[in-house]
Amino acid sequence: MKNDNALPLEYSTDQNKMNILGFWVFLGAEVMLFATLFATYFTLEHRTGNGPTGAEIFEIAPVLIETILLLTSSFTIGLGVHAMRIGRKNAMITFFSITLLLGLAFLGVEIYEFVHYAQIGAGLQVSAFTGVLLTTLGTHGAHVTFGLFWGLFIIMQVKKRGITPETANKSFIFSLYWHFLDVVWIFIFSFVYLKGMM
Repeated sequence: MKNDNALPLEYSTDQNKMNILGFWVFLGAEVMLFATLFATYFTLEHRTGNGPTGAEIFEIAPVLIETILLLTSSFTIGLGVHAMRIGRKNAMITFFSITLLLGLAFLGVEIYEFVHYAQIGAGLQVSAFTGVLLTTLGTHGAHVTFGLFWGLFIIMQVKKRGITPETANKSFIFSLYWHFLDVVWIFIFSFVYLKGMM
């Protein structure tokens, strides 16, 4: 096992480098998943039938709150990775914990949003538009939920084992996943919500 001290800890072994490369390949598959969802959404967004349109159901306030929460969480996960690279275990755990709390708050707002949609008659089976909208949002929300559990396990491992090449690698890969969710949300915010409100 080769160790290169010139590289950040998460890249410090050949296995770590392969793990990161493998995760980039996985993210490529995730890009295809969301690209398919977006393509389906853009095809069906005007097929509202007797159901509501995006302009009728979208509210800017919850969407802005969700966006601010996720953008902030992307910043805090970056601070966590920086703390990890300089060996500040407690700071890293703190920033990762703040990231997860922001993600949890995001999910809370999204659940409120889904309940609101159900109350105003924008359910999964109302129209092609509402079906693909809720599927797209729900898929992203499911990824965030998975990320919360994954991040919690990362924090537990770092607390128990400290910052090692293995825990640094896992933490960095988690941060890539979290940034990916943020990028997907920017697309949802821009091309689903903002476009749909016009």
